[in-house]
This record gives sequence, structure tokens and C-alpha cells, in this order.
Amino acid sequence: MKLPSLAIAACATLLLPLTACGGSARAGDGSTVTVTVGYQSKTINTVTAGTLLRSLGSFEKQLDALGDGTRYEVDWQDYATGAPITAQMTAGKIDIGSMGDFPLLINAARGKQLGAPTHLVSVTGYNLRGGLNTIVTAPDSKLTSLDDLKGKKVSTSVGSAADGTLVRALQRAGIDPVDGIEKLNQQPAVGASALSAGSADALSQFVAWPGLLAYQGKAKALYDGAQLNLPTFHGVTAREDFAKKRPAVLEAFLKAQAEATDYLDAHPVAAAEKVAEATGLPAEVVYLYNGAHGISTFDPAVKPQLVDALKEDVSVLKAAKLTGDIDVDSFVDDRYVRKALGSSYAKRLAAAPAPAASEVWPRGAEQTLTFATPAELLAYTARHKDGVRAAYVPDATTGTLWFADRAVWVADGEDLLPFVAPSTARAYVDAHGGARVITYADALGRQS
Repeated sequence: MKLPSLAIAACATLLLPLTACGGSARAGDGSTVTVTVGYQSKTINTVTAGTLLRSLGSFEKQLDALGDGTRYEVDWQDYATGAPITAQMTAGKIDIGSMGDFPLLINAARGKQLGAPTHLVSVTGYNLRGGLNTIVTAPDSKLTSLDDLKGKKVSTSVGSAADGTLVRALQRAGIDPVDGIEKLNQQPAVGASALSAGSADALSQFVAWPGLLAYQGKAKALYDGAQLNLPTFHGVTAREDFAKKRPAVLEAFLKAQAEATDYLDAHPVAAAEKVAEATGLPAEVVYLYNGAHGISTFDPAVKPQLVDALKEDVSVLKAAKLTGDIDVDSFVDDRYVRKALGSSYAKRLAAAPAPAASEVWPRGAEQTLTFATPAELLAYTARHKDGVRAAYVPDATTGTLWFADRAVWVADGEDLLPFVAPSTARAYVDAHGGARVITYADALGRQS
């Protein structure tokens, strides 16, 4: 109970009746309310509740439209992971936050433990197969499968969705996730540096780190999280006391999130450029995840299959002694988003991800080109080698989008098939007589 007490004490010391922490009036100005939003700018499948939302100014516009005589200000606080957002929320210093599925559960557990309950109120980006998390190795690594990780040093952020993917993937491979590897608990940037320095043999991380490192030529995929075929997602959590005190403000946020989602869907290239400008990430990497056929699908609706996945995640956190039992049903509260979106909510709830497709982003273009097959994309790329900003292809078995020049290519007769990881490519080859792995250059050459 220490954190809430400290938060209350900190507010009390201001000695001003109109001033409080977390979404209340500021000292000296009883008509001004500050709403504090914690977000992760570089965790780019939360952009509709963070980076893109902030860039568009949608939340501020919705607050202005409330017309309740109150002047609102938004304090945007950027963090690298969900853990500090949870700490600030339980201290009463952040009103609304966005984070991944495993951090959301820790958020629920900590909030209940400290008497400062929070609730999942909407979803940002999701992938129904788990493709938001990837295990990568160094470009020159000889590791080609999960079996090769036995006894190796693997960097991840314990308690994150990426750690959950690592644990589950190792378990399926028959490797003890505790004793079978040497796990390094590191922030994403630290883990990326460790991989480059050779002090980590592999890195399991969430969006956008695997794609960024692959794009930069600093890593290659070892395991595609979509092989688990378990949904992963990021969502929005709000303090219960804040939601009850200012439901109209929370609904304004959720309306703004829906606007940002619609903007991203209608203008995926422009949205990627906006996020890139705000974060310093390459727009090509942002589009890999957030594009028209990207790894992440955006929708604020709280889909039942995502809630079911959240329930399955509890056992992983309990085994790691990060939480006890969590009542997921009481943590999930979609009343506010249902009210905010009205009749459109049912349509969003029923919406499905766009089908997998190959895309080329031509240099200087404001739209991408979509191709029916990876082979057609290769043919275009071969003819326009100097005119392609980025080329993306979906894994032939999981559908996870990846950079064409970083994919593992397989030739099966006349078919050219891309894979994110060598193990899935090898599994296909083993099951199809005559199929073989070829280089990207060879794949291009076949379509020249």
C-alpha cells in the first residue's frame, strides 16, 4: 500500500483544494484539468493510443468538444516499456496507459495488490497468430532453430510479451525456459546492443525491435512468434478511480483512438511517415508492422479471442512468479469504448485482419503497390531495383510480413516462397520433395 499513500501525501502537501494528482485541476487554476497519458512511442503497434494519436491532436480536439466549461491539458509521457507506466498508474500519476498483453496483466495484478485497480478499456494493435514478437540472432550466427538455443545466452525483457513468446516457444521445443538457457533480463535497447556485441546469442523482443534490427542488417530471424498461433496484442488501460470520476474524458480518449485507427487504415503510408518522424524509427520498419497488410491489425474493439488469450497468459506469469492469480474478466471493462463508439462498435468487433499480401513501397510514392504473389513482387522488384524503397512478403505458412531481402526463400518448382525463419523454410522443404532453399538474389534472378 506504499505507493498510493505516497501519491496521496504528495498531493496533500500542495495544500490547495483545487489541486490533485492524475486528471484533476492544477494549482491556481480551478478550471484546468490535466490528463496524463503514458505511452510507448517506439512500441509502434500502440500508436493509435500514443504516437500517432498525439501527432494528429485527436484527443485534444475531442476534449475541446466536450463543452463542459473545463479547460483540458494533456501530459504525454513516453516510456520504453509498460512497467514504468504501471508504476506511475498505481501511484496515481498516470490516468491512461498503453502496453502489451503480459504487462497489462502485471498492471492488473499490481493495481489490485496496491489498492489502485486498473482496467483494460480498449485494444490497439494485435496479431491473432502471435507475429508481433520475434526471436532474432546476429547476422553471422550459426544458430538456425530453437534447439540451438540450449545453453545459450538469450536476452529478453522479463514480464513482456516477447518473454512470453520465448517461454512458450522453448517449452514447445522441449527446452526448459528456466534452466535450458541463460536468460538475460534486459531492456530492448540494451539487448540489441548485447546481440551486436556478442554478449547475447539471441534476442527475443516485441515490435518494432526485431524488424528494426533486421532492416539495419544487425539481426536475422530465428523464430517467428506466429508459429505459436496464439494471439498477441497491446491495449489501453485506465485507472478505475479516474474512469469513474471522469468517464466523459475517457470516452473522449477512446473516440480519439478510433479516429487515429481510421486514419491509419485510410492512410497507412502517411501514418508510417508521421510515426517515423516522431520516433526516429525508419518509416520502412513502421510500415512493416503498421502497413495495409502489416504484422499488426489495429482496432479498439476488445475481441473475445484476445481476452481468451489474456487468460492463457496468466499461467506463464504465475510460473515466473511475477503475479498470482488474476481475474481477467473483472480486469476487462469495455463499457467505455462501447459507449464511445456507439453503433460502430459491433462492426469493429466483427472485423477481421486484412489478408496477407505482398507489397512494394516505390521511392517517392505516397501509396504502396500490392501483388497477388511473392513471385509477382520479385518480378516488379527485379525491373525496378533502384526504384524500390521497401519490399514486403508474407511468410508462406504463418502469413507474417517480412522484408523481402531478409526473408528465407524456397524454390518449389515454379513457385517462389518466402519464410521469416530458417526453421519454417526447412520444414517446408522437408515436406515437399524437390523444394530447396535459395538466396534472395537467386529468387530475383528467376523473375528477371
